[in-house]
Amino acid sequence: MQSLKTPKLTIVGAGPGDAELITLKAIKALKTADVVLYDALVNEELLQYAPKAEIIFVGKRSGCHAYTQDQINDLIVSMANRYGHVVRLKGGDPFVFGRGSEEIEYVEKFGLKTEIVPGISSALGVPSSVGISLTERLVADSFWVITGTTSNHELSKDVHLASKSNATVVILMGMHKLEEIVTIYKQNRADDLPIAIIQNGTKDTEQKVVGTIRTIVKLVAEHKLSSPAIIVIGEVVKNTSQLNTYFQEHFNDGLL
Repeated sequence: MQSLKTPKLTIVGAGPGDAELITLKAIKALKTADVVLYDALVNEELLQYAPKAEIIFVGKRSGCHAYTQDQINDLIVSMANRYGHVVRLKGGDPFVFGRGSEEIEYVEKFGLKTEIVPGISSALGVPSSVGISLTERLVADSFWVITGTTSNHELSKDVHLASKSNATVVILMGMHKLEEIVTIYKQNRADDLPIAIIQNGTKDTEQKVVGTIRTIVKLVAEHKLSSPAIIVIGEVVKNTSQLNTYFQEHFNDGLL
């Protein structure tokens, strides 16, 4: 049955994991949602803000896709036409490797109204939450945010460029490519840069390991870190308030 409501899509960033890091505007959008389509990295505590909405999980877990991207696009349109306001809830920020722009472009072809609510990207929020400043005077003037897995399932070629700079490098979705990343850094520079890996950043289940380019693969295996995690490479890792003491005390075993 066709809804009397105006078909609308709101793309909402849910933040990096901690439910308190969602924005007020995002909560307002959820409260008015008729349907919520949410991804695997979204904290499910946030669904309480959409009490009257139909809730549909469209993410992927352990490599299993609930829906393909094409199916999600079609689902947004059909649900909006049937019920009205669809909120597409995505982890982090929807325009940082979140395919938010693809979904906006697709549904606008069908005349849907659209709105975007930015979120705190894990690339920014997770390092900050553990005391890593991505930029620091006299240490790092800039930072790169790079995907570890491109659409063809390969490591982004930008890692080669970034590894040659003094910038802090943040790699998302790169845990399966960690050995390849380390090899690139060893090939492109002689110094043994600090590296931090944070799994489930900002959540109660957060785990952190700090090492260097030479030690990090072994440390990750010892402490059994896995996805979802972010990789932060650069001198800023050891020059931060919360990590400085830990880095000195636990550098050899990698524990934070």
